[in-house]
Amino acid sequence: MNKLAVVAFGGNALLRSGQKGTISEQEANVFETCSHLVDLIRSGYDIVIGHGNGPQVGNVLLQHEGGEKVFGVPKMPIDIAVAETQGSIGYMIEQQLRNVLYKADLERDIITIVTQVLVDKDDPAFKNPTKPIGPYYTLEEANKIALENGSVFKEDPRGRGWRKVVASPRPVRINNRKSIEKLARDGQIVVAVGGGGIPVYYRDSQKLEGIDAVIDKDLASSMLASQIRADEFYILTDISKVFINFNTPEQIALDRITVKEAKQLLSDGQFTEGSMAPKIRAAIEFVENGGKRCIITQAEDLGKPNAGTRIVLN
Repeated sequence: MNKLAVVAFGGNALLRSGQKGTISEQEANVFETCSHLVDLIRSGYDIVIGHGNGPQVGNVLLQHEGGEKVFGVPKMPIDIAVAETQGSIGYMIEQQLRNVLYKADLERDIITIVTQVLVDKDDPAFKNPTKPIGPYYTLEEANKIALENGSVFKEDPRGRGWRKVVASPRPVRINNRKSIEKLARDGQIVVAVGGGGIPVYYRDSQKLEGIDAVIDKDLASSMLASQIRADEFYILTDISKVFINFNTPEQIALDRITVKEAKQLLSDGQFTEGSMAPKIRAAIEFVENGGKRCIITQAEDLGKPNAGTRIVLN
């Protein structure tokens, strides 16, 4: 049996700092990121891909708001915007990964599953929004928008501006996980839990419906990886390794840390919310639930010996 890996694409796999987000920019970014999966595939891994959608889902909501103001077209709630971006980003990944595989003389089916993820409507995250979505703004722009529609903004920890934040409840259950595992173990490459999954809850025991939130894609991908019994979990980001004292003269790259050490660093405040902290939590949860290791790294280092930061049980 091939090894099974879940690979969570970071936001820069689709849209990078300073880019406008045109389709040509995003397609080029996706092609480059997907090209780094070839070594894993050649090494005999079956692959499930998760991905973020923070910039895209925020942009879709802006489009909805603009359409309502200008044309009177009713705007859609966040769960619908997440579903839209799952479809559009899944399409880009399918297309560009197929181009990559063709160039590498590899043949695989690539299948996107629009994935609903159950959350708890009483999750305290609904009272404390932390998940950044959409574009970056100056403080003045953010304050103006907040006054207009009540949006909540927080400053980016890396100093790139201010972004709207929304509730980010924990995933409780991932729908269709058995089908995702079967497809992957049969050799298909599966794109699932895009943007963390479409957040849904049970209004009553027989009625499932969406709720306004964006689930963290790393936590959702981690849960999926555990539930489909993946051997390894890769979290792709835009830095080569996890650092402590990040962005200071004292920053230190971490090559390997245990779950116990990762928990202590979280407790010490070494990792910021909306950035590295959710990735570390996702890594911890995967390893504690039976995964062999989680590797946090940049796409171009994927598959290289000693790449990234490895989080292991002991």
